Amino acid sequence: MSHTLPEAEIIKRESNYLRGTIAEGLGDLATGAIADSDNKLTKFHGTYQQDDRDLRDERRRQRLEPLHMFMVRLRLPGGVLSPDQWLGLDQIADDCANHTLRLTTRQTFQFHGVFKHRMRPLMQAISALGLDTRGACGDVNRNVVSNVNPHQSQVHADIHRYSVAISERLKWRSNAYAEIWLGEERVEARGEDQPGQAEKADEKEEEPFYGHFYLPRKFKIALAVPPENDADVLSNDIALIAIVEDGELKGFNVGVGGGMGMTYGNEATHPRLADVAGYVPADQVVDACEAIAAVQRDHGCRTERTHARFKYTIADHGVAWFLERFADYHGAPMEAVRDYVFTHNGDRFGWVEGENGNQHLTLAIQSGRIADFDDGYRLRTALREIARVHSGEFRITCNQNLIIANVAPEQKAEIQTLVDHYGLDDGSRSTPLARNAMSCVAFPTCALAMAESERYLPSLTAKLDALMDTHGLADTPINVRVTGCPNGCARPYLAEIGLTGKALGKYNLFLGGDARGERMNRLYRENIDEATILELIDPMLERFAAERNDGEGFGDFLIRVELVDAGRDPEVFHRAYAV
Repeated sequence: MSHTLPEAEIIKRESNYLRGTIAEGLGDLATGAIADSDNKLTKFHGTYQQDDRDLRDERRRQRLEPLHMFMVRLRLPGGVLSPDQWLGLDQIADDCANHTLRLTTRQTFQFHGVFKHRMRPLMQAISALGLDTRGACGDVNRNVVSNVNPHQSQVHADIHRYSVAISERLKWRSNAYAEIWLGEERVEARGEDQPGQAEKADEKEEEPFYGHFYLPRKFKIALAVPPENDADVLSNDIALIAIVEDGELKGFNVGVGGGMGMTYGNEATHPRLADVAGYVPADQVVDACEAIAAVQRDHGCRTERTHARFKYTIADHGVAWFLERFADYHGAPMEAVRDYVFTHNGDRFGWVEGENGNQHLTLAIQSGRIADFDDGYRLRTALREIARVHSGEFRITCNQNLIIANVAPEQKAEIQTLVDHYGLDDGSRSTPLARNAMSCVAFPTCALAMAESERYLPSLTAKLDALMDTHGLADTPINVRVTGCPNGCARPYLAEIGLTGKALGKYNLFLGGDARGERMNRLYRENIDEATILELIDPMLERFAAERNDGEGFGDFLIRVELVDAGRDPEVFHRAYAV
């Protein structure tokens, strides 16, 4: 393994606390792009430079630069926002972006198609709503996600409060964000008149936790409340599993070292589920998260980017090593793991009444895309109309769906009238399989995409639904997830049927995840087209319909009848079965 720092580490350390030359690049309107080094820094500010890949070849032929634009992602811990914030973000989509909003698998919004000259107005409009994009991307703690179970009103409120507190504690603090996007002037830190003192004072004021080198790679935290696992909590660097007794949140089991991404052809990379290492009382959980992030900050690999995630730190050193480090950093050891049970990792659709009597409506949003579509489905208009009358809040789920939350009983009929008028809860538009399906954005904007995902998902689910209907399974939910590359943004390695893009029209097929988010699937076939995928799955569905046990999920069935090898190492994701 190399001991030379990779370019990304050097750029961070020399960035003047994430300033780089971003401001100068934004002012250069002779190009739609910014410098390559600044592209790595703007991720910390919640934005990626992209281009329209559908137009790339044509623009090259015309000797034009790629049609550069930016994706902007919000930091929105717990995925909760007010109707006024919804309306503000909806307006930003028209003023600064491509007239759509997108709900992500990490409970936040993405804007797409933002051109460089609109970046500052967009960021300022977001700030005016009391929101920001700081740390939504980059080598820092990302958006903190949490359970959205509407049944337990008080527990959910506590969970959301902790998600916000953790996000605030681990937010990067450099004034670069305000200077670059909001027009604030920099106030230079003043040190003593001794060599190095100014730099020390600067670091203390700019980044008291991260310092000038930040984390080795991105870092993700999730909170879940058993028996619900709608956050797929074990796929995160820190998995916080709530322990609730007599309706009161007591504390959290703490899992460490989860992560979904990998690199094709690099067998040292793999998805991994978090190890549940111990328990901390609720009033210690924010401090505990800071201590765990500090362990990764100080001990994570910085010489190989593909080995820099916390999952590899845990895999390399082990849980016992981690627990020793945690006790040192936190000042107290973890307690023993408490008992818990997960039953499912999907969303519950339709109306649900909470403990406080308020109503909550979960709507299926295909791939999280909020738009008025060409087929007449006016989803964006409908949600805007609901936001204008709604007195509660909106909650984004980790499965790209949306909850119209805390609807007062007397307002339910008004909301339902709008839902009916716009066909938002029309079962004919969405089967159980389609409602549970997820995808990443992929083409045309994601630079990493190897195959279609969001644009392909409707066709794929329609063909799978046809097979399901043939075998009498039309009402059976099966978890399907598709990504355009192996990086795992839609958590395909936890799906009962998972596809990761390998080339245009070609995917790796993964089978055998469970419906609880506690078992990864296994690579079944590599680099196959849609016809082969359907040919492989069709007889499996036929057997599932004929031989399944009561309440048995498709992934569990594949494991039980040994169509998928449960004994095979789940971390071997690079060699498919010989079929």
